[in-house]
Amino acid sequence: MEHKKTAKRLRCIVKLGGAAITCKNKLETIDEENLKEVSSQIRQAFVPESTSANVIGMDWSKRPGQSEAPTFINDLCDQPVADSESFIVVHGAGSFGHFQASKSGVHKGGLSRSLVKAGFVATRISVTSLNLEIVRALAREGIPSIGMSPFSCGWSTCQRNMTEADISMVIKAIDTGFIPVLHGDAVLDTLQECTILSGDVIIRHLAAELKPEFVVFLTDVLGVYDRPPVEPGAVLIREIAVREDGSWSVVKPKLEDTSKPVEFTVAAHDTTGGMVTKITEAAMIAKLGIDVYITKAGTDHSVKALSGFLKGGIPDDWLGTAIRYMS
Repeated sequence: MEHKKTAKRLRCIVKLGGAAITCKNKLETIDEENLKEVSSQIRQAFVPESTSANVIGMDWSKRPGQSEAPTFINDLCDQPVADSESFIVVHGAGSFGHFQASKSGVHKGGLSRSLVKAGFVATRISVTSLNLEIVRALAREGIPSIGMSPFSCGWSTCQRNMTEADISMVIKAIDTGFIPVLHGDAVLDTLQECTILSGDVIIRHLAAELKPEFVVFLTDVLGVYDRPPVEPGAVLIREIAVREDGSWSVVKPKLEDTSKPVEFTVAAHDTTGGMVTKITEAAMIAKLGIDVYITKAGTDHSVKALSGFLKGGIPDDWLGTAIRYMS
């Protein structure tokens, strides 16, 4: 199905890594401090005229510890709508959803089994509850965010490969000034009945359809390393070049042992492939001529990536991994 493009230019797609915004080893626990900092940085990058003092909060629901509705609503009548860049947020699940999906085997399919069907429901309850909290955090920063679930938008797969992904509502949201916030989700699969659609796969599809200027992956580490970053001597890979066929190689730094492949670790409960999927999907985005930056959330490095500063060139003091197409 051919989709029309957005009327507004899409500046960026931001991936919030689950490990950066949740406490990955604590079931369904949000890292409130990180989420608040990331939301603030996103506002500063994409709503240039805003300051923390003039933010128009858009989360008017009761929060824990509050007893009354917000009192500032009447003051908003004559306030103009703040200009913002068009962008999309996609987030991972972290400590939400992965546990339910892996325990029930949702990613392997088989809705005829009661455990899988129950796990499908449980996974969606978990990931959509996280999506709501991220939407609320962004809304408190004055970002007009709208949660969108792939399952509810009719997205589906065949043998875990995306086949149906109607983005018409994503486009409408952008063109009317809203910021879509999507997430990895449990979806229907025509061959195995159901599976998990990862946020990284969603980003690749959106990037191919909507052609943002650049894509930023915000994670809990500074970027991609030549081995698990907790290991001694792990080296941060600064730049990866992607070739026409989608294969990739490390450009910077020159690794001492080029025969040794880059190693990645995947948490035991991660049903989406972890860093391996992230690099593969990022390479496919870069092949489209769209720069991809992977860096640590809530840092000066993420501010530079989100602001588009890196499009002019990667400064030596920026810590992260740039993935770009090299013809």
